[in-house]
Amino acid sequence: MIKDGYYGEFGGAYIPEMLYPPVEELRLNYEKILASKSFQNEFQELLKSYVGRPTPLYFAKNLSKKIGCKIYLKREDLCHTGAHKINNTVGQILIAKHLGKNRIIAETGAGQHGVATATACALMGMECLVYMGEKDIKRQAPNVSRMKMLGAKVVPATSGSKTLKDATNEAIRDWINNPESTHYIIGSVVGPHPYPDLVAQLQSVISKEVKKQLKELEGRDYPDYLVACVGGGSNAAGLYYDYLEDERTKIIAVEAAGKGILTSESAATTQLGNVGIIHGSKTLLMQNKDGQITEPYSISAGLDYPGIGPMHAHLFTSQRAEFISIDDHEAMQAGLALSKTEGIIPAIETSHAFAIFKHKDFQPEDVLVFNLSGRGDKDLATYIDYFKLEE
Repeated sequence: MIKDGYYGEFGGAYIPEMLYPPVEELRLNYEKILASKSFQNEFQELLKSYVGRPTPLYFAKNLSKKIGCKIYLKREDLCHTGAHKINNTVGQILIAKHLGKNRIIAETGAGQHGVATATACALMGMECLVYMGEKDIKRQAPNVSRMKMLGAKVVPATSGSKTLKDATNEAIRDWINNPESTHYIIGSVVGPHPYPDLVAQLQSVISKEVKKQLKELEGRDYPDYLVACVGGGSNAAGLYYDYLEDERTKIIAVEAAGKGILTSESAATTQLGNVGIIHGSKTLLMQNKDGQITEPYSISAGLDYPGIGPMHAHLFTSQRAEFISIDDHEAMQAGLALSKTEGIIPAIETSHAFAIFKHKDFQPEDVLVFNLSGRGDKDLATYIDYFKLEE
């Protein structure tokens, strides 16, 4: 799907001259490193013994009965650190070692990528700085404590909306100042080429496992539908990757509508965005008539990004994927419903995916695979406050 760093018209590397050397170093070497036997041996062993892969493909019989179709959950919430993010950070730190880097920086919104980065850095003995919006630091306090306990330095981003976009800006500034010693681990399929492709390849372990597991469970290696939430979109890219060219499988991407698409507080990029450039990539982006980025909003810290990855922008414009926008209320209700139906508390980001059933009908024979991308521990305070569960 990617050619010369582009997915259709989206992608590329629109970067300042000072960032060209480290980005070019990564571009020239990442495919060779990924293909090397030494990298693959170490990566696969860590995925198995440290991350806890393969993660189960769980048949949600209660939810299936309630909805009236066959629903499987890819249990990325059971990965070490509680989300899919660790697949990418372990892989990128191994790449950083191959490139001779000894300092790691990262950005994070919901905190899961920050925790996964801090975890992998602790394992590999790397210095770790994590940039996080001041607003997100407050609403994701448990993950901030975890990062600090793992030895990372958490640096607040105090500009703009004080969320993921601003944390990314600060991380890029750091990288410009420290290009030779530092590797920047981008947590999603965003940023300049080769990051969208690199992250997607590292996360593709998800779809590769789904193919094997479905073959055992259903007698065929493809589902009728794949469903995942999309902010930047790494969990979705990982689930979709091995099915992108398989037209038998329909793809559903779920965005955060926030308080409503027609309000000024939303993160539904495909509904509100236009073609633009953000963080070094040409993609769909929420912006005003003057081209200035507008502030996104979602109750989930991991989905309030003003753009989407170039792969997802191409999936949308080419109509390979159907995008559904889910508001805060729908997502929170879906998270509570999954908790009570299957005994699994999902991250609020993930909850958005489970809110599609009021928007789309399925047939009894349809097989759906949802990426349950993260567990809800980090969001308990938000759930409790929203539903007043302490009463």
